Amino acid sequence: MKIRIARHTSSLKQITAFYCEVMGFNILGEFDDHNGYSGVFIGQNQQNWHLEFTTSADAPQHLPDEDDLLVWYADSQQEYDDIIHRFLQHSIPPVKAKNPYWNDNGTTYTDPDGFRIVIAKPPAYISI
Repeated sequence: MKIRIARHTSSLKQITAFYCEVMGFNILGEFDDHNGYSGVFIGQNQQNWHLEFTTSADAPQHLPDEDDLLVWYADSQQEYDDIIHRFLQHSIPPVKAKNPYWNDNGTTYTDPDGFRIVIAKPPAYISI
């Protein structure tokens, strides 16, 4: 099974730069004016997930909540450190997580649309 997480945005260029330059993901595909929508697929090659961001003449109608999170689990301390360093290089400050678990086990940031993402410290994996 695969998953796509899709979100409408009014800042497609900023979102693309954030997830590619800061998070280190790749543009997997793009489309322009497909039934009034343009967008981008962002992720990592050969993975079973990707993010889709779309834009159109309609403004987004969502409000980010402090508990709406995308959590990224670093595979190693080096990967975690590299990602945190890229946030520093882009002058993106961390924010305090509402859930104290993430303050102890990761670093929380806000993307250009105001949604929060967490970079989890290894080995903060949760068994499901």
